[in-house]
Amino acid sequence: MSELATGCRVAVDIGGTFTDFCVFDEGTGELRTLKILSTPETPGAEVMQGIAELDRRHGQPAAGIGFFTHGTTVGVNTVIQRRGAELALFTTREFEDVLEVARLKTPDPYDIFSRRPAPLAPRERVYGIAERMLKDGSVETPVDPADVRAAVAKAKADGADTIVVALLHAYANPVNERAVREAIREAAPDMAVTLSSDVWPVIREYERTVTATVAGYVQRRVATYIGSLQAALRDVGVPAEPMITKSNGGIMAAELGKTDPIAMLLSGTASGAIGAADAALGIGAMDVLSFDVGGTSADVAVIQGGKPAFGAGELVGEFPIYVPTVSVTSIGAGGGSIARVDDFGVLKVGPESAGSSPGPACYGQGGERPTVTDAFVAMGLLGAGELGYGAVRLDRDAAKRAVRGIAERLSLGLPEAAESIVDVAVSGMYLEVAKLMSRRGADPRAFALMAFGGAGPMLGCFFARELGISRVIVPPTPGVLSAYGGLIADIRNDFIRTAFVELDTEGLAVLEGHARELEAQGLTWLREEQGFRGEAHLAWSADLRYRGQSYEIETPVDHADIRAGRVSALADAFHEEHARVYDHADAEAPVQAVNLRLTVSGAVPKPVLAEAAAVPGPAVPKGHATVFLDGADREAALYDRAGLLPGQHFAGPAVVSQDDCTTVVPPGFSVEVDLRSNLILTLEG
Repeated sequence: MSELATGCRVAVDIGGTFTDFCVFDEGTGELRTLKILSTPETPGAEVMQGIAELDRRHGQPAAGIGFFTHGTTVGVNTVIQRRGAELALFTTREFEDVLEVARLKTPDPYDIFSRRPAPLAPRERVYGIAERMLKDGSVETPVDPADVRAAVAKAKADGADTIVVALLHAYANPVNERAVREAIREAAPDMAVTLSSDVWPVIREYERTVTATVAGYVQRRVATYIGSLQAALRDVGVPAEPMITKSNGGIMAAELGKTDPIAMLLSGTASGAIGAADAALGIGAMDVLSFDVGGTSADVAVIQGGKPAFGAGELVGEFPIYVPTVSVTSIGAGGGSIARVDDFGVLKVGPESAGSSPGPACYGQGGERPTVTDAFVAMGLLGAGELGYGAVRLDRDAAKRAVRGIAERLSLGLPEAAESIVDVAVSGMYLEVAKLMSRRGADPRAFALMAFGGAGPMLGCFFARELGISRVIVPPTPGVLSAYGGLIADIRNDFIRTAFVELDTEGLAVLEGHARELEAQGLTWLREEQGFRGEAHLAWSADLRYRGQSYEIETPVDHADIRAGRVSALADAFHEEHARVYDHADAEAPVQAVNLRLTVSGAVPKPVLAEAAAVPGPAVPKGHATVFLDGADREAALYDRAGLLPGQHFAGPAVVSQDDCTTVVPPGFSVEVDLRSNLILTLEG
């Protein structure tokens, strides 16, 4: 892994409509980008096509690629489409209903007909194993291999091809789960097996079990996909072993993804937040909402203090996973989201998307249903330049025909109907993001908006106005910022041990024992499994709570305080964090430590983006066009992004075209090009 710093570095992010490439030449310091249409019918083909296109356009041969990282949605799509393994669940006898009972929460408390999703392991394929592990990790009843063999026979007869093993208190001691795995392998060597203690050994049975079932459900498809990718890269002559971007904002060797698929389920969305945080930090913007809009969805992440927010319990399809992930809210509205009028005459936008095939009507590939992108075309806001590096040629007439159907149903003019589609899409985004900000106790007006993705800059100003945000940042290559995030992501992994001890001298002694184990495990992963030879960074935290609370707060801690038994230092850190989150704390209340966490990371080389000299003055448009904005026809200035120089400025209404996206500047916004070629859009007044 120390050889990472040589040659050309390539990062790829596959989206629903486009696949994005970001290329960094470490010899010249040049950063290049590319966008091609995704091929969902033949996953992975777009990667090979893009590598060939990089050679054709930029003279970048496959043999010169020394580092290759890749974000993929194959895992999350497997869950969403319910196309994964035929799962069986082996659990402790009398606990067979763990997935059915879940947390007894109604998915939508405002819908009396809402139902929890059917588990990935159906109840008829859940088998109880006669064993018992106690909460302190002692074995009360060992595993009987004959009992396991009987369960395996039933599972095979019922059509299962993968078994997830999630036994009571396996977080405290995995020995019984491992004994079950050995018995399964003896009885059915061809059966894939996933242990909850390997996936995420954390307290609380439902959380650990549901996370393990998602991992087992996608493992075969993810392993097949990664194997195909590795073979294809070898076939085209790429010497680098591929890396995979992870849900926690890091990267890992693709080979490990075959056995640890849960770590990469939300890789694409996490990469976008990492790229946005880096771009914002480069210009001193510490509190930012990242607004990543592609063809299918809008992904929003909160960045505070220059770092993305992390969390657990993020949804993959309909199911929560409890491994650490960059906290991203995905909204089913993007550039390809389809607009329709329902039976009650109400305009709806999304979540159905036209994707890349056939795509929006304006793409001229057979699409006939109106999308958000078609609405922008009908408003005259798209078409001043190429889209997707020439991959798309706009068919304006097709877009207008598609939107005209909406206009007729609503008895509106064509541009008014198009603007209504945009308004409805933005209002849906506003609703979800308002809920996100409320949960975090944050005021969106204190944030800037980082708009990126193929459709983010197109929608960014409209969305910012709804939230009351006055500053929008559009990075130099917004259409491929998620791929850039994968390029700069560090090698990273998370480890956890459940302790459940009082925060006192004896409790810290227990934590120190866990800390030594975690550190050894983390460094082994980084050095031996990833081959990283650089400096290792260790970040410690603990899930702490007041005695009697049913929830914990992850609190950063110093390993030196644990080692030295400084109880007050850890307690003070928790009180401070509790006050920050809930605006109150009780310094006299006893504190408990539930989990100890370790994040191990190794930094990869990153591009150094130079600042250019300012050329103050007004930007000169390349032309003007009549567009429909804010309910009226207006004359908008047209700009070519490549021709805008640092220090230049202009005002809306305006349209800025570039290879990977289009930025729409409504009336009331002024724009300045900063020294890093970001567009800084400010809402006046």
